[in-house]
Amino acid sequence: EVRLVESGGDMVQPGGSLRLSCAASGFIFSEYDMAWVRQTPGRGNEWVASIESRRGGRTFYSEAVKGRFTISRDDASRVLFLDITNLRREDSALYFCAKFYRDPVDHTDTNLLEYWGRGTRVTVSS
Repeated sequence: EVRLVESGGDMVQPGGSLRLSCAASGFIFSEYDMAWVRQTPGRGNEWVASIESRRGGRTFYSEAVKGRFTISRDDASRVLFLDITNLRREDSALYFCAKFYRDPVDHTDTNLLEYWGRGTRVTVSS
């Protein structure tokens, strides 16, 4: 059974930082591309970042987070990370970790995400 369990969400002040983690199990983590997606009532699901498997290792970011967010992975520990800096109020959301189907043609397309975790909440407020 595929499981993705996110953690690390918190309430932080604008300008603050967080590290989100996603523990994966039930599949060969190192062989799959992974992504972070966030959800808000007003914007729905918004793709944030993706990272290729060990075969490529490329990373991709939405324009909204480029330069502030960093996606990474530890294949030995089967954990996906999202390091967030310079948080803004508009970053407040429920953040999901997700697994792509094998060899996605578009790393920004959330329709190509096969499994999702339950999410971890980030709230940016002073």
